[in-house]
Amino acid sequence: MTGVKSTKGNDPPPPAQAGSPGATIVQVRVDGDVTTVTLDHPAKRNALSRDMMRQLADAFAQVGATQTLAVVLAANGPVFSAGHDPGEMVGLDLEAAQDLFDVCLEMVKAIREIPQPVIARVHGPAAAAGCQLVASCDLAVAGESATFSLPGTKRGLFCHTPLVPVSRVVGQKRALELALTGDPIDAGTAASWGLVNAAVPDADLDDAVDALVHRIIDVGSPYARGLGKKTFYVQRGLPEPQAYELAVEIVALNAILPDAQEGFRAFVEKRPPVFAMPPNVD
Repeated sequence: MTGVKSTKGNDPPPPAQAGSPGATIVQVRVDGDVTTVTLDHPAKRNALSRDMMRQLADAFAQVGATQTLAVVLAANGPVFSAGHDPGEMVGLDLEAAQDLFDVCLEMVKAIREIPQPVIARVHGPAAAAGCQLVASCDLAVAGESATFSLPGTKRGLFCHTPLVPVSRVVGQKRALELALTGDPIDAGTAASWGLVNAAVPDADLDDAVDALVHRIIDVGSPYARGLGKKTFYVQRGLPEPQAYELAVEIVALNAILPDAQEGFRAFVEKRPPVFAMPPNVD
């Protein structure tokens, strides 16, 4: 993967090459059916620089084309992500500012467009675009050290883009409370608001993420999950009648495909199904 360091097995990833443009600041690790994508620039609080966002978008796009069954998004260092790098914003003209936020959109779209479920493993602060990153993942588990905030207004830059996914998972009033006050919420509050699926002690975070991943991938059809993820995000943006039209079209297509037919036969024959379709069949 261009600009992204990939490792396999139990060996730890090499240290980040911080400092220069194009340095490897995203690590990709494959362990069996699960791929972990890790923000790895702790010296900069895993700030979402152009390089970081491009490497994340590239990593997700390339992992999405593999046979991996689930993706975990993690971070090295004490901070999950402090959001955009303010140093990159000094002196921007309109064209450069538009480009920066377009790159951010490419990163978010890469998460949403791959068929595999993406689970955020969050510890430490996830601020501004870092909070946006968590909200853009399909699922999330937070350690007790995690905090979530949209503090842009305190710097004169309202968190317009982070509010897009955040408002869709926590609702209007909660999202505006985060953005208008800029105050952080803790992991337990984030779970009660629906920003993350669960909040656990930091010592239990890896086990909680692993358990959630395996609840997903140990049963069911990878293809059906991928199709379901894609359809879910499309139908959410439609009025209910059109959402149902789309859902009927897709579920009918799904029902005649090999994995669904295998599931039906297995039920009738009282045996476990054996699914064969990969997650990323078009």
